[in-house]
Amino acid sequence: MLKSFYNADVLEAGLDEVGRGCLAGPVVAAAVILPRNYRHPVLNDSKQLTRAQRETLRIDIERDALAWAVAEVSHEDIDKINILKASFLAMHRAVDALTTRPEHLLVDGNRFVPYPMISHTCIVKGDAHYLSIAAASVLAKTYRDDLMERLGAEFPAYGWAQNVGYPTPAHRNAIRQFGPTKYHRMSFRLM
Repeated sequence: MLKSFYNADVLEAGLDEVGRGCLAGPVVAAAVILPRNYRHPVLNDSKQLTRAQRETLRIDIERDALAWAVAEVSHEDIDKINILKASFLAMHRAVDALTTRPEHLLVDGNRFVPYPMISHTCIVKGDAHYLSIAAASVLAKTYRDDLMERLGAEFPAYGWAQNVGYPTPAHRNAIRQFGPTKYHRMSFRLM
């Protein structure tokens, strides 16, 4: 059972990102503030859920959250500043977009660039431990999957509707055959 909070005395936002290892498209982050004792029978790390479960959960999270936001950093900016900095920037942008200011951030992972005037705690595999981080992982993943499916309609040979930009053999074969698209991260090893 995932935990509802890390510290019961403050308003917490869970943060997670998706798309760091992709060869194309943006990195996307979400921030979610859930009610203090929130429970959900299915909510878990987005990687442990089916696409149908994530889509249903997205509706539940957007309805139930006190506040939520999704933000992205483009593939061009990833190439300029590197993927780690872009991931942190996407998380900061998600916090910026929240309609309620949290008092503490629960960040999935082991590193984070501190957000001004808000304390944070990094939780390795946090999306498997805290509901707010799991909720952020679901919102970030569903947003990015939808985006990559739309971009994939423009470049169907790369299979983005299935691989969402990750370096699958089919994706790499398409790069080999057709070259990179305007959405590829040129600072990444594409082949």
